[in-house]
Amino acid sequence: MKLIIMTQPTYFVEEDKILSALFDEGLDMLHINKPASEPLYAERLLTLLPKKCYDRISVHQHYYLKQEFDLRGIHIDNPEQAVPDGFRKHVTRSTSSIADLKEMKKQHDYVMLHSLFDSLHDDVRASLDFGELEEARRRGLIDRKVYALGGMSLESVSVAKELGFGGIVICGDLWNRFCIHNEINFHDLIDHFKKLKKAVG
Repeated sequence: MKLIIMTQPTYFVEEDKILSALFDEGLDMLHINKPASEPLYAERLLTLLPKKCYDRISVHQHYYLKQEFDLRGIHIDNPEQAVPDGFRKHVTRSTSSIADLKEMKKQHDYVMLHSLFDSLHDDVRASLDFGELEEARRRGLIDRKVYALGGMSLESVSVAKELGFGGIVICGDLWNRFCIHNEINFHDLIDHFKKLKKAVG
């Protein structure tokens, strides 16, 4: 099972140091998702990260960064949006529809299925019930190419494993352990990441 970390939606002072430390601890994949940001800030963050990590980074906006920094890939959040011209390899996508999984898996490296649980960092509520998820697993729709997104935490790793997900996407469960406004010590966050990494296996 893969472990993906999704960034906070806003940039903050210690972010590059934390992300570098996460890569040092064995982070599988980072998704930079900053919906309301200017590309200049993403460029700045990327220049502060070790180049050896670029092949483990996907961007949700400003897709030109994939080529400019030789990143792993791009992620499309809107299930209706077409894949941009020139991007055929290492494209991933999000959906909240189990019915979309079969076709999306054929066209993408992996698909993030949301919202399994209530979000831990915003007001998004769970939209899938476990009966549907069990049936999707039984039919082979949930497999190694489908990653669980939405309210995922250390406590829900075992549920994602039982349902057959190929990975989990963590956001609030990690970032809620560090206050971007008044903390500089991020040891608790790194310790929690180590627990997540161990649980994922």
